[in-house]
Amino acid sequence: MTVFERLGRFAYRRRRWVIAAWAVLLLIAIPLAPRAASVLRAGGFTLDSLESAQARRLLEHELGLAPSALVLVYSSSSAGAGSEAFETAASVAADAVATAPHVSAILSHRLAPDQVSADGTTAYDVVLLDLPPDESPDALPGVRERLAALAPGQVEVALAGGPAFYGDIQAVSEADLQRSEIVSLPLAALALLIVFGAVVAAGLPLAVGGGAVVVALAVIWAVAGATQMSIFVLNLATLLGLGLGVDYSLLMTSRFREELRRGTAKPSGVITKGPGSRPSPEALEGAIRVTVATAGRAVFFSGLTVLLGLTGLILFEFPILRSVGIAGAIVVGLAVAAALTLLPAILAVLGERVDALRIRRVNEVEDADGPWARLARRVMRHPVAVFVPTLGFLLLLGFPFLHVRLNAPDATILPVTVPSRSAFELLDSKFGAGRFAPLSIAIRTTGPATSAVNVDALFDYSRRLAADARIRRVDSYVDVDPRLTKAQYVLLYSAPSGPPDRFVATTLAATTKGDLTLFNVTTPYGPNADEARRLVADLRSVDGPLAPPAGATVLVAGGAADVVDVVDGIVRGFPRTALFILVSTYLVLFVLLRSVVLPAKALVMNTLSIVAAFGALVWIFQDGNLSAILGFQPLGYVETTQPVILFCVLFGLSMDYEVFLLSRMKEVWDRTGDNTEAVARGLERSGRIVTSAALIVVVVAGSFAFADIVLIKAIGLGVAISVALDATVVRALLVPATMRLLGDWNWWLPTRLERWIAGRLPASEAETEAAIR
Repeated sequence: MTVFERLGRFAYRRRRWVIAAWAVLLLIAIPLAPRAASVLRAGGFTLDSLESAQARRLLEHELGLAPSALVLVYSSSSAGAGSEAFETAASVAADAVATAPHVSAILSHRLAPDQVSADGTTAYDVVLLDLPPDESPDALPGVRERLAALAPGQVEVALAGGPAFYGDIQAVSEADLQRSEIVSLPLAALALLIVFGAVVAAGLPLAVGGGAVVVALAVIWAVAGATQMSIFVLNLATLLGLGLGVDYSLLMTSRFREELRRGTAKPSGVITKGPGSRPSPEALEGAIRVTVATAGRAVFFSGLTVLLGLTGLILFEFPILRSVGIAGAIVVGLAVAAALTLLPAILAVLGERVDALRIRRVNEVEDADGPWARLARRVMRHPVAVFVPTLGFLLLLGFPFLHVRLNAPDATILPVTVPSRSAFELLDSKFGAGRFAPLSIAIRTTGPATSAVNVDALFDYSRRLAADARIRRVDSYVDVDPRLTKAQYVLLYSAPSGPPDRFVATTLAATTKGDLTLFNVTTPYGPNADEARRLVADLRSVDGPLAPPAGATVLVAGGAADVVDVVDGIVRGFPRTALFILVSTYLVLFVLLRSVVLPAKALVMNTLSIVAAFGALVWIFQDGNLSAILGFQPLGYVETTQPVILFCVLFGLSMDYEVFLLSRMKEVWDRTGDNTEAVARGLERSGRIVTSAALIVVVVAGSFAFADIVLIKAIGLGVAISVALDATVVRALLVPATMRLLGDWNWWLPTRLERWIAGRLPASEAETEAAIR
């Protein structure tokens, strides 16, 4: 008796205990699941090992730079900056914010004329915080509470900057999730009702999938207390949990209904009831055992392939990717566990009542010449004529990915109605994109930075930087006054008691300590601009025109440097993740299918649907096609983590359907040894289920097209497009065509390897089913 058969027997004989255990889990999880959002964070795009992070940490520890900052934006159409009304309102707001928790200082526009726009309608103050970037949104409640208490006036006060951006992402993500649930759940219920034709059978997948999601969110809440978890896991966990939970339940419930209608044997092999009869306890137990031993085995291996895809994300060190992988693994594990234990127990209690409240009759008994079988045979009669144009179509869809531009997210991923996005747009129009994305250069010199040799060298270095057309301004201790010469700077900093001028002394203390010096470089470009990224590369070069002085080393942080490091770090880590997923998935499919060729073919089929989704991602979100219909502003780039997350998630999801399909084909092949018959009948038995399961995922993922955050919208549409293509074009056309071209080579396994497998690996579905019957 195989482990899956034993599990089926356990679920049947201990059905009430299994249901009770899950009920207790749900009772514990229900009050905890809603709290998951409160412990998730919107950051996670950086690492301590990156150069930009090292530079920032160095400047924070040695020069006391604030780890994060908010921007208080003042604007008025009637009172200009400098007027009594404007300055009074700004002072009141700044004084109120200064008392908020985590606010360490405020850099006022009244002491920095460049913080006032040229037309005088807008000004800003920089609010320094004592929190690291990923925790900086914690300062928002206190700041907003104090601003809300102010009486409205002629001057509007808004918040911008990283903390406000991250805070709004968190709030909008939760709203997106609620909206997607409102859209997807009724549509998923309707699709299940059409598939099953009975209210009770249709309700089971939703109940089991929903229960798995609730428990998963509670576990994520607990895990988030020990490790940083991204706010984006909230949406992805719901998408995966509901989609996979429903998929697995759909497969299991369909197989159970099929076994009931076919008439299941006792363990002794005597048929007790035929189709249409009320099953005896022995027949019901047999149906549960066959269901878990066959469909349950497919669910287990399917879940394992999805889990391997998500485990690939855990291999990344970036918190956003790792947390998505951890959350996904939790969700998938619980979805599989619920499908293999809770669902069989419920089915054992329901028995034939699974078809209660029927609205239409659905044929669950195998038809060797059904519509899917006829389609497969038609394709296999002309495999080359189907294979070539289908392959060309998928490659054409993926073609736009060849001109992908990878970048990090900024405020433009939020809708224009969100406060931080509106404030960002105002600042960008009044001050330029580069003002709020300066580059910070941490320079280590040989000996104190104030020595005559280093002042001389750094003065020349500053002038070389300022002469570059891509640099608008350099701020440092050798740039306090453009009227001062190099000799005057050397003399100024050679005084034993320090510079006599108070302003110069303050600047020196803020930008220099021992052998460390800070240069702030302002450019005209935003952090995602190609020109800014090329500038970072030139600043880091040791032999270019912007190379540091001899004996000095530099670390570049801020603005485009952060983007370069994140993009390069993720791109470098992707090959390792892809290799892990490909190799581990191949091995799992090899164990399941007992074939050397089929797993490799499955990997290629999966990759084609993913490439098509990648192309769509670029065509829609980078190039801006369909932006008016989908309601977003084109980004001009693809956020770097999106292809990685999509690859890992889609590889598992697509393999999910491959497992469903090939498992049924394997059953027929083991019985008949006829490749053509195995493909036709396997597709007939799995085609409706795979299409129905994919429809559920498309509905759930497609509901995220209504999301306000562009990243979530892109992930949802990417999953929906890939799964739709995978379940139709790939599974219905490309798979039968390739399997017909390969013929019996599909099932090739070296004799020696076959003998080794026979003694060490679990039985196949056909062997298991034959043993039970």
